[in-house]
Order: sequence, then structure tokens, then C-alpha cells
Amino acid sequence: MSKYESGQLHLLPDTDLAGEELGGAFDSARLTQARRLSGLTKKAIADQIGVSAVAVGQWESGTAKPRPDNIDALAQALDIPVTFLAAGRPYARLDAADAHFRSLRRTPASQRDKAIAFTEQIWELTHALEKRVRFPAVDLPGFTAGEVQQTDFPNDPVVAAQALRHHWGLGTGRIGRMVRTMEQHGIVVTLVPFAGPETKNIDAFSTSKLPRPIVVLTPNRADDVYRHRFSAAHELGHLLLHGDCQPGDTQQEREADMFAAEFLTPSEEITPILPPRLDFKKLGELSVQWGVSVDSLLRRCREVGTVSEASYRRSHQRLTTLRSSGLFVHESVQGYPGEVPALLRSAFEMAEKSGLSHKKLATELRITLPRLRLLLGQGDTRPELTLV
Repeated sequence: MSKYESGQLHLLPDTDLAGEELGGAFDSARLTQARRLSGLTKKAIADQIGVSAVAVGQWESGTAKPRPDNIDALAQALDIPVTFLAAGRPYARLDAADAHFRSLRRTPASQRDKAIAFTEQIWELTHALEKRVRFPAVDLPGFTAGEVQQTDFPNDPVVAAQALRHHWGLGTGRIGRMVRTMEQHGIVVTLVPFAGPETKNIDAFSTSKLPRPIVVLTPNRADDVYRHRFSAAHELGHLLLHGDCQPGDTQQEREADMFAAEFLTPSEEITPILPPRLDFKKLGELSVQWGVSVDSLLRRCREVGTVSEASYRRSHQRLTTLRSSGLFVHESVQGYPGEVPALLRSAFEMAEKSGLSHKKLATELRITLPRLRLLLGQGDTRPELTLV
């Protein structure tokens, strides 16, 4: 079912290898990636397949190779095709320090590892699709093929937000489709439960260390479209301002928030129309008009001095009461065109017209069909049957 030519593994499209056929093509880095995607420790994997954790560590470090029966057991335990563990395909490796995680303390190391491995897979999918479909060019000042270089572009977050609006020709009004705007300028954005139920514990994050900038938005924020839009703008700020990642750094997080606020609600436009005193009715109207949360507008009121610090703190208590009464309820992104990522899904659909299939692409990436659909944002949309 397989042949070696010039050191490269050639696979028949509708088959998978057994462990004995993988032979010398075993890639230790792919084992680490697969284990991180599963969220399992070395010991947990070792216990499942009946070896020692030391052995798994040696396989991942490359100091020893697993026997064919161990390879088969690894693939079964990790829910991957045996071919996933083979060398010979593009692999962009990331470190946890290469991504902007909002809060390291709230994101356990195992979940960060899973998030990083997911992002690596997103790049591989993007790379495979770009061989068939021309993506929008990356238009992010200072970004070139995985590096953000110092340019004459402003590094002050507020001025940078204003400059990027001008650079992208967005004017000064509401940004109607935040996520789509980012995709139109070559940024890959995803919104899938890549870590299962644990995804809700991971904040949005981003990286500029790959050939395309990638922003990962998480579904726990997708039930509030305005929070979702702010998260997207926040990560855009990181990509533009912070080529040197310092995950969890309070200063970088503060600057990304300042960028997002200015990008979504330019101060010159929003300041004159903010209410001179705390007026939730007016703030609600502005929220809908600008596509930002009332919470964000309250922060704007504090910044320009229309409410005092004490009034600002009390306003959140009042806002909580109003929400419990059915006012200012959160709305899902699903009802807002342009806020659900579509770049990867649309690229696949275009390639599909030229003969690409889910099965062919999954074979190329050496992943399962369910995994491919997850990466493409084509999750199971069927309603769940509940029996009572």
C-alpha cells in the first residue's frame, strides 16, 4: 500500500498504513503534536498502550522509535490515522510563547498546548488550500511571512487603530463586519470548539509567527456578538502591535484593549455622541449603532470623563440588574453576517469545484474526516435528540 521514493512516503488515496509499514518514516514531532491535540499526558498515553511514560518520552524526543505494534496502539489511543505519525509533509511548529494568550493563569499548560497544536493544524490546512485557491494577500503593516518588523507605522495603540482604519479604507463609521474585514485582508480566523468542552476555558488568542497571521476565536464568546467583535479587534491589535509575544503581559493586553476600543469606536466620532450623564437608554441605542457592548461604551464614558470612577463602578451593578430583567440581552454571532469566519470554508468549497473532496484533503493532511470538518468550521449542525 505504500512505497518509498527519495525518502518520501507515497500513499494511495483511499488507504491507511499499518504500523509495520510506517517503518523509518515515523516522525517524533507528530507524536507530540497528536498527544497535545488529545490533551493527554505522556503517562496517560503510556498507560493506555501498556508501556512506560519514559518510553513515550523517548519516542517524542527522537532517541528511540516505537515498534510497529506500538505505532498502531498510539494511533488508536490518539484517534488518528497511522499515517499522521509519518514524516514527509509541511509542518509549521509553534511554541506557547509564540501566541498571545490573554491570561496564562486561567489557561492550564495542557490547554495551551492543545490550542497551539490546533493552530499548527490550521496552518497546514491553509497551506493545503492555498496550493489550490488564491487567498487574499496579507495586508497587515509590518507583517512579512511570519515576522512583524518595525516600520514607520505608529506603535501607539490608539494612533495605530486610526492609521489601520485609514490604511484599510474603513472610514470613521461603524465597522459592519469585523471578522470578514480581517479575512478580506488575509488574516485567517477560526471559531470552532477545538478543545471540546474545555474550549470555553481558553480565551481568544492569535499568532503572527506563521506565514499567515491566525486568530482563534472561541465559541464561549460567540453567544455575545459584541464581545466577539471586541475580541477579534483585540487580537488584531496584538498582531499589529506586538511582534514579540509576551503571553499574559498586562501592558500588551491593555494596549490591545485600547486598540480595539479605538478601532471599533473612533474617539473623534464617539465622544461627541456619548451621553453627558449615565443614560442606559442612549447607551443601548449607541451599542446597536456601533456594534459594541454597553460595557465597552461605559468604559468610553469613563475615559472621556462623562462619568466618574465611582459612577462607573456602580453602573456595572445597574447593568447586571437590567440584564437580569431582560434588557441588553446577549445575541449570538449566528444572526450577524460577516462575524462567523468563512475564509477556510469558502476556499475549500471553491477547491471542491475543481475536484477536491473531503476524503482527498483528509488523506493529504493525514487526519480523520471529522477532524477536517472541525478545522473547516463544518461541524455537525444537526439538532440533538433528547429523550425524556
